[in-house]
Amino acid sequence: MTTTISIADARKKIADIVNKVAYGKEPIVLTRRGQGVAALISIDELELLQQIEDYIDIEDAKKALAEPGVNISAQEFWKKLGL
Repeated sequence: MTTTISIADARKKIADIVNKVAYGKEPIVLTRRGQGVAALISIDELELLQQIEDYIDIEDAKKALAEPGVNISAQEFWKKLGL
């Protein structure tokens, strides 16, 4: 179960909240006017999310390279875009 807390309350209890997230592995959703606006997660969870994102990016790149057609380097593509 995810805990939610208003940003105003979070300011008052930041040390406790950080400990819950870091050591208790408890994600916290920060709210403003009752709406979720941000989430605090542990470093371990962030690293896992980044690994998942990297894996998905690699799989997408493999699929793109397997498609028929001419492949160009990233540098050539950026040059065509004027970057």
